[in-house]
Amino acid sequence: MSIFSGLSAFPITPTDERGRVDTDALTVLLRRLELAGVDSVGLLGSTGTYAYLTREERRRAVEAAAGCVGGRVPVIVGVGALRTDDARDLARDAQAAGADGVLLAPVSYTPLTDEEVFHHFAAVAAVTDLPLCIYNNPSTTHFTFGDDLVARLAEVHGIVAVKSPAPAPSEAHAKVDALRLRLPADFAVGYSGDWHAAEAVLAGGVAWYSVIGGLLPQPSLALMRAAQAGDVAEVRRLNATFEPLWDLFRQHGSLRVVYAAANLLGLTDAQPPRPILPLGAAERGRIERALTALNA
Repeated sequence: MSIFSGLSAFPITPTDERGRVDTDALTVLLRRLELAGVDSVGLLGSTGTYAYLTREERRRAVEAAAGCVGGRVPVIVGVGALRTDDARDLARDAQAAGADGVLLAPVSYTPLTDEEVFHHFAAVAAVTDLPLCIYNNPSTTHFTFGDDLVARLAEVHGIVAVKSPAPAPSEAHAKVDALRLRLPADFAVGYSGDWHAAEAVLAGGVAWYSVIGGLLPQPSLALMRAAQAGDVAEVRRLNATFEPLWDLFRQHGSLRVVYAAANLLGLTDAQPPRPILPLGAAERGRIERALTALNA
């Protein structure tokens, strides 16, 4: 089975105020994910604040993760960077540090064209033996992968999966089917955007790349397993229990919410990297109530 399937749990990367990774706190989060039985760890994704970390700290995080769960839970590492040569270096670092796969986003300042993104991805795939997943995250990168570009990248050796924002449930079947028709049968199509991801799995997606899974793996796994089993009623029942959190995600951004939730659960005192500010008391109260509703 592909490592790019099932519930991929994306934890935060706890750091101090100067961006040094707290590997002890990261280990606490990772052991929690392993104990729950997640299908993979998505390390240094957007929730893992990869863009705010130096190359050295990113490598330390990968080494800590591989040392904690390596060989038991696949570790998929984000290697996005502004420059192609830096992304290539990060992919090499991830492989040397014990990663099982890499996740590449087209990070940019100057808006990129499809041709530029294609060559960026091909160049990174060429320097690693690890399987690579396309990280389609337009809300942060401001680049959207069309089906044509995904299909073209699927022909590049080593590029084996795509992670995209989940479509609205009313469009999920049509969009998943349209993309699948363009891709090899073994190319893994997965989704993020926690509030719609389970519906995208019901529609044929094979992976949920989950922010909340990195913090609350047990209820997230229950939702994913219901989606994998095609149990529509159970998916919608469980998804409703998450709705207070989904509402907070939509209002404040999932990153701010999961940092506050991690603090409330006593898992870490780490705060988001500046200039991102922690949420205030009112929002933290709402998060606490949402966690209580999930028996977290």
